[in-house]
Amino acid sequence: MFGLGKKAVEPIPEGFTAADIKVESSICTGERTIGFYSKADKKLHYSELVTSNDDIRAFCARYGVSAGGED
Repeated sequence: MFGLGKKAVEPIPEGFTAADIKVESSICTGERTIGFYSKADKKLHYSELVTSNDDIRAFCARYGVSAGGED
């Protein structure tokens, strides 16, 4: 009853910032993933499959970040 519809914002993983959020596409399949990009090891961490722009907005909202160009 209380707080229904509101989701808690998760903290951005340690060692990353909102600027580290990146969407990558597979050259072979075109499959897209979103996550936190590490320049140190050149990998995407905490990644998830992206099937639509709604998935990108949901990922950003989970961490309390604006989804580029919106808002």
